[in-house]
Amino acid sequence: MTLSLLIPILAGLSMPLLPEQIANSSIMGLPLIPLITDVFFGLVGMVVVLIFHGSGINHIIMRFEKRTDVNLNNGQYNRVFIHFYASFFFVALVHLCEIILWCFYLLGLGLIDDAVQALLFAGSCYTTVGFVADILPAGWKSLAFFIAFTGLFSLAWTTSIMIGMTNTYKAAWNLKYGRSSFNDS
Repeated sequence: MTLSLLIPILAGLSMPLLPEQIANSSIMGLPLIPLITDVFFGLVGMVVVLIFHGSGINHIIMRFEKRTDVNLNNGQYNRVFIHFYASFFFVALVHLCEIILWCFYLLGLGLIDDAVQALLFAGSCYTTVGFVADILPAGWKSLAFFIAFTGLFSLAWTTSIMIGMTNTYKAAWNLKYGRSSFNDS
């Protein structure tokens, strides 16, 4: 709302707000209704994609740990290496699926008509590379931030998971080649 609308309300004067005034209200020059709409749909998309990411990555890491614990106990070190690289592949697929989810979300909201452009835009924002121009309609421009936040959070989450998997890989490597500690490599 603009200050001119707030002063009578704060002063206790009853001045009815017309729908047009509400629709055109702004905070420091930012249109209020489009901002609330954009933030709402951005948060919904971000939460859905992060839940998908957490579920997918959790399944991958739990499977990796379960399989590699058995492999390490049985001296099957090459299988640990195979599980490690297969997990990398599946993590990459999870990230690609998240970009596709954002693509479908953009198409579903009717913000972009062309599926290829929606996919390229989602991928550009998700990876924060920014190789595609902002093609979102007016009032929806900040949705790109939410796609980027999702990519940043997901990639950081993946990195932390991969560090733990790398430690298991290194342990298998050291055991396979008769090294007694991590420092011997």
